[in-house]
Amino acid sequence: MPEIVLEAQLGRPTGTRAARRLRRAGMVPGIIYGHGTEPVSVAVGAKDLRSALSGDAGTNALLSLRAGTKTYLTMARELQRHPVRGTVTHVDFVVVRRDEVISAEVPISLVGEAVEVAHGDGMVEQQLFSLSVRARPADIPHAVELDVSGLTIGSALRVADLALPPGVEVDADPETTVVVGHPPRVETAAAAAGGETEAPSAEPAAPAETSGDEA
Repeated sequence: MPEIVLEAQLGRPTGTRAARRLRRAGMVPGIIYGHGTEPVSVAVGAKDLRSALSGDAGTNALLSLRAGTKTYLTMARELQRHPVRGTVTHVDFVVVRRDEVISAEVPISLVGEAVEVAHGDGMVEQQLFSLSVRARPADIPHAVELDVSGLTIGSALRVADLALPPGVEVDADPETTVVVGHPPRVETAAAAAGGETEAPSAEPAAPAETSGDEA
């Protein structure tokens, strides 16, 4: 996976007010750290960051961060977002090495068509949508694929059935269910006939007889 070059400004002022001014100017405050690097406060262009993280790799993109006279190989982690707009308000850039194995969360992508499930009017239900993987930064896949072509009604595909690229390992239990082939929903006879079952109405209670000896 080739890295994306991102320019970073050094010497940004810290504090809440300063961060607000940066954001109004179209910048995102951040910090670089990791592998013995002294934490470095930086600011990057909001549009540049959004473009860097909107590719196929998403937040697992390798970022070559140019900050002053130094260049850091990093990955964006701990993204803080605005609670309403969803825009990034702060980002941690973690320094990585090309030869180290790191953990990352990647999506699970279903490929193929579950023909037997579809012909039986069943439903394919995906229960696991992402997976924590371990690999060198350049080997982290954009997604892990699962072929559902052989899925049948009443069967399931598990983590063990995932097609992992070379150099990629997972920590999840191999028996963890990823996708299930459900049978079609069975309607009740009344619903299928379009009728409704009504409870029988209770007979009105007969009035109680009164004796003529009332005071």
